[in-house]
Amino acid sequence: MRNMREAIMTYVRVLAGGFAGALFCLAATATGPVAAQTVPPPVRVETQPLPPLPQAPPPAAPAAPSPVPAPAPPPAAQAPSPQVPAAPPAAAGPAGPVVTLAPPPADPTTPDEVMLSSRPAVTVQGQSTWDDGYETLTKAFDVLRGEAAKAALRVTGVPLATFLETDDLGFRFEAQLPVASVPAARPPGMAAEVGFGATPAGKAIRFSHRAPYDDIDSTYEAISAYLDSKGIEVKENFTEEYVNPGVDAGDVALEIFIYVQPK
Repeated sequence: MRNMREAIMTYVRVLAGGFAGALFCLAATATGPVAAQTVPPPVRVETQPLPPLPQAPPPAAPAAPSPVPAPAPPPAAQAPSPQVPAAPPAAAGPAGPVVTLAPPPADPTTPDEVMLSSRPAVTVQGQSTWDDGYETLTKAFDVLRGEAAKAALRVTGVPLATFLETDDLGFRFEAQLPVASVPAARPPGMAAEVGFGATPAGKAIRFSHRAPYDDIDSTYEAISAYLDSKGIEVKENFTEEYVNPGVDAGDVALEIFIYVQPK
């Protein structure tokens, strides 16, 4: 800005000097001739062209925006460690094969004679009406399984029910669960109603019932007819062996071996 102001002042002085010379000449003409005078030649004033107006600097280019750092990817989710299911508690189940009191029959539709060997068993007695027979027996079997498991007894067979007394209203029974051996001392904490005994032994005639428990009366009618036709007298106690107890009284997969022993 200071250089521009100095250039303008110099231009004005030059214009003023030229205007004063013109006035002097007019005055001389008006007064007549005068003595010749030597007029010094005009001083030549060296002028310089005005400097060009400074141009405003071009606008600065906008600064390039700083690159925004990309957000760091979230840490990869670690796959949960596979949960290894805890091993179920060892059931008091048979470490060896579970067998019935006698080998399975070759033809389940035909009665067969078998020889039973006595085996140790955990037992419980009870009674029931005929209508509640299946539920009462299966509950007794559950009690025996639970007590055997609690006492760490190895089960070696399927549950049985020996009918001790019967009448028109119901029956009294002893439920049995074969085990490998009877402990020398009673296991601590065993239910008071649970004890030890032995499964039936000796000669027996076996019949098979493969149908819902609700249909078992028809099987006993067939047993009675068979014994009458053969003239065979049997003991009052008979035993049911629950090869497949089924899920309820109407289960068609239920399978029971029925043993009667001749006198």
